[in-house]
Amino acid sequence: QVQLRETGGGWLQPGGSLRLSCGVSGVTSDSYAIAWFRQAPGKEREPLACISPSDNRSTYVDSVKGRFTISGDKVKNTVYLQMDNLKPEDTAKYSCAAGSSPSTRKEEYNYWGQGTQVTVSS
Repeated sequence: QVQLRETGGGWLQPGGSLRLSCGVSGVTSDSYAIAWFRQAPGKEREPLACISPSDNRSTYVDSVKGRFTISGDKVKNTVYLQMDNLKPEDTAKYSCAAGSSPSTRKEEYNYWGQGTQVTVSS
């Protein structure tokens, strides 16, 4: 069974950087497409980026292009989300998800982690 566990969340000031990790167990991380989503209180779950298992190609939503980078480490069975120049509006619970094909649609993902909180404030 696929299990995902996010780590790396925390509190930081605007302009800072943070790297989130999504540990994959039960399968190898290159067996599934992995995506990152976030959800702020009172808002819909929002896609951020996804990475293809076959060619490591990544896709980003416009709101995070140039600030967030998704990458995978097959040896560590982990997918990362590097977040730079963070803003207060990036405050949310960040989750990773695994699905059969890369997509930014949450409906395409069958397995989800519990999430990790990121808070950006001064």
